[in-house]
Amino acid sequence: MSKMMKGLLAFVFLSAFTAKAQDTDEALGVKDTTSSTTKVKLDGIAAVIGDYVILESDIDKTLIDLKTQGASMENITRCGLLGKLMEDRLYAHQAIQDSLLVSDDMVNAQSDRQIQQFVSQLGSMEKLLKFYKKPDVESFRTELFEINKLRMLSEKMQSKIVEEIEVTPEEVRQFFYNIPEEDRPVFGAELEIAQIVKQPKAPEEEKQKVIQQLKAIKQDVEENGASFKVKAILYTRDDESRANGGFYSMTKQTPFVKEFKDVAFSLREGEISEPFETQFGYHIIYVEKIRGQEIDLRHILMIPEVPQSAIDEAVKELDTIRQQILDGKYTFAEAALNFSDEKETKFDGGLLRNPINFDSRFELTKMDPTLYNQVRNIKDGEISKPIREDDPRGGPPKFKIMKISNRYDEHKADFAKDYLKIQELALREKQFKAIKKWMDEHIEDTYIHVNVDNRDCDFANNWVKE
Repeated sequence: MSKMMKGLLAFVFLSAFTAKAQDTDEALGVKDTTSSTTKVKLDGIAAVIGDYVILESDIDKTLIDLKTQGASMENITRCGLLGKLMEDRLYAHQAIQDSLLVSDDMVNAQSDRQIQQFVSQLGSMEKLLKFYKKPDVESFRTELFEINKLRMLSEKMQSKIVEEIEVTPEEVRQFFYNIPEEDRPVFGAELEIAQIVKQPKAPEEEKQKVIQQLKAIKQDVEENGASFKVKAILYTRDDESRANGGFYSMTKQTPFVKEFKDVAFSLREGEISEPFETQFGYHIIYVEKIRGQEIDLRHILMIPEVPQSAIDEAVKELDTIRQQILDGKYTFAEAALNFSDEKETKFDGGLLRNPINFDSRFELTKMDPTLYNQVRNIKDGEISKPIREDDPRGGPPKFKIMKISNRYDEHKADFAKDYLKIQELALREKQFKAIKKWMDEHIEDTYIHVNVDNRDCDFANNWVKE
């Protein structure tokens, strides 16, 4: 099994079962405070955070998972892992108190995607159950549901804490110049990359065929009571949502393409859209539930077939464009503006933007493996021959020619040249301080019990309240 797969499996099972604190109080022997009380230690309980219990076996499981993924255990302690598990449960507990809820459908959709990934990597469900020593699919799915729900609640709470935090230019300046010069960060070698993209197009008759299929599905659901969920399982080309019947839960901030969000938020609850087009193909959307600013929806994606002749034509056109640039007829930027099918880059000379901070630079050691493999052999001043890039959703491939616009050697941080990276570091520090403040306040206000055997731990937070 690859280290990547082991890491994925271990990440999913980093958390453990949850339980209600009221049951734990009974187990611990906590009685009405108006009468005499006797606390009886129950072997196996490491800590209680609000409504959540952490068992000693949860810590053991986390240690095993980390070893499974090949993590260095040098600086990992049992106390440190317990502290991390307690943080996760405090976030989840407070998310529920603040009504930051996660729908069961959303959790199930995530679990289904993970199970598909696991089975694909391991080869079969039987091998997956054997790997995690689970007797059946239902027990595996139940545990996975609990783990994912806790994790998603925790992430939602953390996002809520930092969502409105910003840094001003003055705060960025102060952050940078407060770092002693000898301690300023060193940034690795970086590239600026430009590309010109051709997307082979499906003929009009193929587009109309898909549109008519989607209209027929819409009519069958509306007039005959057919299940949209079943139709999505049968017909959608969106592999990520197929297993859960095309389900997504989203807000206006969810990173879907504009065309998809515009249609989704124009529909009433129970309404099905007309077929519409995005860069991924043609869709219909069924809005299942509206909860304030969040909606639960199902969608079906269909992709018109692109003939080989269109693919051959795209490659031929890129070869011609490349030669015209080499002959000096156009600069790369001019050719991108005139010929590229990628609207996100064509108006900026074909320059790619780093999705992490929208800077134009990509640090080599942090570059997406697919992008790195595309550019690693391109020399300065050279333009690649057409490169094929397959659509992970199963749609037609696109083709591109690429060049390295600039290279930057490893260097110590410079305020002017590296402003965006320094801004990101300053924002992270401000967010960290906000989370630390939130943690201190809510530890004080939340019911927390740490087993006597764990009270000598040197926690990063004040879990053992006096």
